[in-house]
Amino acid sequence: QVQLVESGGGLVQAGGSLRLSCAASGSIFSINVMHWYRQAPGKQRELVAGISSDGGTNYADSVKGRFFISRDNAKNTVYLQMNSLKPEGTGVYYCKADRVIGRSSYYLDLWGQGTQVTVSS
Repeated sequence: QVQLVESGGGLVQAGGSLRLSCAASGSIFSINVMHWYRQAPGKQRELVAGISSDGGTNYADSVKGRFFISRDNAKNTVYLQMNSLKPEGTGVYYCKADRVIGRSSYYLDLWGQGTQVTVSS
């Protein structure tokens, strides 16, 4: 069974930085696009950043120039470096893989359980 597990969340002051990780566990052949989403309290989940298997990236306008997404395909891990954090960046951060091909399984829209990020003013 393939799972996505996020880590790296926590409490940080405004202007600080955090680095989130999302590791895929299990027997995996390939993962195509991976994303980070954020869900603020009382709001809908929104896309923060995405990265393709060959490294192409996209970002929400609100985080451009401050957040950076990267991945290590050998480790089946995606990262989100978050700099100059703002209080509105508070929320649960989720990673998602659009398609995961495992040794005996195939997943579409696989989500992690989320990691809490709290930015204090």
